[in-house]
Amino acid sequence: MGYTLEQLSADIRAALKTDSGAAGKQAICALVSKVLRDKDFVDQHLTAEQCKPRKVLYEDAELGFCVCGHVYEKPAHGEPHDHGSSWAIYGLAVGDTEMTDWRIVRKGDGATPTLVEPERSYVMRPGDAHFYDVGVIHSPKRDGLTKLVRIEGANLDRIKRSNIKKAQSVMA
Repeated sequence: MGYTLEQLSADIRAALKTDSGAAGKQAICALVSKVLRDKDFVDQHLTAEQCKPRKVLYEDAELGFCVCGHVYEKPAHGEPHDHGSSWAIYGLAVGDTEMTDWRIVRKGDGATPTLVEPERSYVMRPGDAHFYDVGVIHSPKRDGLTKLVRIEGANLDRIKRSNIKKAQSVMA
């Protein structure tokens, strides 16, 4: 029997209780990498029927983190974004994702968007997990079938996201 959702959730809870800071999130990345390589877990929880494109698989009543499954069957090119007051960990099970990290060139306020420009790009491959702290701006580009596990520090359905725009699109 493979790594279960219950085991993953309990291990994440333990990691956060041991260290709720960056070291705890890196420990969670290692747990996510483990589950990404578990064929049984992927086959059971990352199906197009249930995760099109996102499903909360588990939400922790005490700490608030969520384990989410995502399945993108077609290309998906995301815009620069953060996760508001939450952090997130992206982990690839199937497919590749080109991630771009963005740097702020002008901080927004209220209705004025924060303007960003690309800082670096890298490709995440099956088994890779990456931690995005609160306020870190990034964007994914997926060109084919992609399945991923994302851990959210809080359920993003209830989190207000920042107003972020690409600097070149606003200044053009």
